[in-house]
Amino acid sequence: MRLADLLPFKYITIQCHDNPDADTIASGYAIYMYYKSKDKNVRLIYSGPNEITKANLRLLIETFKIPLEYVEKGTPIEDDWKKGLWITADCQYGAGNVTHFDADNVAIIDHHQIEIDDMPLNTIIPGMGSCSTIVYGMLKEAGFEITDDAGIGTALYYGLYTDTNQLSELSNPVDRDMADEVPHDAALINTLKNTNISLNELEIAGVAMLRYSFNEDYGFAVVKSQPCDPNILGLISDFLLQVDRIKTCVVFCQNGDGYKLSVRSCVKEVNASELAAFLTEGIGSGGGHYEKAGGFISEKLFRDNFDAISPEIYLSNRMQKYYEMFEVIYAADYDIDIEIMETYVKKKLPIGYVKAKDMLPIGTPITVRSLEGDMDLTVEKDLIIMIGVKGEVYPNKLEKFKKSNQPLEEAYDYDKFVLESSYIPTIKNRLTGQNELITRYASVCVPKGEVKIFACPLDRYVKVFTAWDKEKYMLGKPGDYLAVRCDDLHDIYVIEKKIFGMTYEEV
Repeated sequence: MRLADLLPFKYITIQCHDNPDADTIASGYAIYMYYKSKDKNVRLIYSGPNEITKANLRLLIETFKIPLEYVEKGTPIEDDWKKGLWITADCQYGAGNVTHFDADNVAIIDHHQIEIDDMPLNTIIPGMGSCSTIVYGMLKEAGFEITDDAGIGTALYYGLYTDTNQLSELSNPVDRDMADEVPHDAALINTLKNTNISLNELEIAGVAMLRYSFNEDYGFAVVKSQPCDPNILGLISDFLLQVDRIKTCVVFCQNGDGYKLSVRSCVKEVNASELAAFLTEGIGSGGGHYEKAGGFISEKLFRDNFDAISPEIYLSNRMQKYYEMFEVIYAADYDIDIEIMETYVKKKLPIGYVKAKDMLPIGTPITVRSLEGDMDLTVEKDLIIMIGVKGEVYPNKLEKFKKSNQPLEEAYDYDKFVLESSYIPTIKNRLTGQNELITRYASVCVPKGEVKIFACPLDRYVKVFTAWDKEKYMLGKPGDYLAVRCDDLHDIYVIEKKIFGMTYEEV
C-alpha cells in the first residue's frame, strides 16, 4: 500500500493507539501533514481511558502544534468521517490497544506482529524498529519532501529514538538509514530526552529491580516491571548489568496488546540482538545491537501458544534453553575433527568484491551496512570487501583473495548476481558521515576452485569466534555447515545452509 493509493478519499481520520507514545504520535502527525498538503479534510485523534500527561510528549505536541485530539470512547462519528478513510498508525484497527470507532474504510500502518489480517489496505512490517521508519519510507516514496520546518523530521526521529531505547535497539538497516538521514533538531531531542522520566516512573524502576529473578548457573536476570515507557525498561536493564554476577538480562512489561522487552548482554558469548529474536520467535519480533536489543511479544500469540504459564516463567525458561543449546568454538584454539567432514570446493558463481582503497583513502574509518548489521572497518591497503550471493558482506585480505578468486572483466550487477536481498549494502565514511552504495565500486570475480574446504552439516547450535574476529561470533543453526579451509585448520567458520547449497559442491 502506498500513501498515494489513498488519495481518492476526501475525509481522512488518523488514529493513534491508546496511551500514545512518541512513535504513534510522530507517525500519525507525518501522515496528517502529507494528506494536509494534498488538500484533504484530515484529523489526528487518539482515545482510551487516559489523556496524555507525560512531559516529553506534551512538549513534543506543544512545540510543533501537533493537532492531536482526544476523543472519548463512544463519541458518535459524523457521517463524512465515518464514510471516509480511517488510518491507524503504529497500531491495528480492531486490536486491543486501540479504541474502536465504526469506520467504513480502514487502512493500517504498523510495525508490530500482524494480528488483524483481513484488512486489504495495510503496510505492516514487523521487522522494523519503529512505525516512524515505515512512514518515513512511505513519504519518500510519495515524493514528499521531509524537512524539519514543521517538526516532521524531529518527530519521526524521536519516534524511532524512543521506540528503540535511544537508538540502542536498532534491528533493521532501514532504521539505521533513517536515523542517519532524517533532518531533526538535535537540541530539542536532547531536551525531550531529559524530560522523559517522571517521579512515578522512577519508583516503577526501583520496585522492578527489587523483584528480580536470577539464574545462578548462567548469570542471567529476568525482571517484570509495571507498565511503563520502553525507555524505563532500558534504564532498568542497563542498571542490572552493573551487578557483578549478572551477565545478561531481560526486562519486560505489559505494553498495549503485548509485552515490551529490553535485552542486555555484557559478555561476547551472547549477542543481545540474537537473544531478543530468540525470545520473541514465533510470537513477536526482536533485534538490535550486540550489547543492547529489544523486542515485542504479541499477547494474543503468546496466549495462543503458552496460555498455561506467565510471561515471566516463559522468559526464564526460554533464557535457560538459549544457554543450554549452544556449543562455543574459539577457532584460534580449536582442534577440529576433519575425519567427520567431507571435502568441498566453491562453485564458479560470480560474486562482487570491492578494493577498499579504491573507495576512500587508506586509514579512513568506515561502516559497512547490510542486512546482517553494521560492520566497522578501517580502509587498509590490502582490505577487500566481498559481496555474496545473498547480499551479505564480509572482509577479506588481498593475498587470500588472489589465491581463491579470479577477477572478471564483466561489470557488477547487484540485481543479477545477488539471488535474494531486500537491502543493498552501503558504506559510510565515519569522518564525514557520507553514505554511498558499496555496489558503485564493485567488480566481479569467480572462485578459482583451487582452495578447498572441509565441511559438515551441523546437528546442533554453535557459536564460532573466527580467527579474524575474536570479539563477535558467527551463529550456526542445525542444518547449516561448519567449514574449515584445508590449508588452514584454524580458519573455521559457518556457512548458512541455503548459501552452502548454492555456492559449494562436493569434490
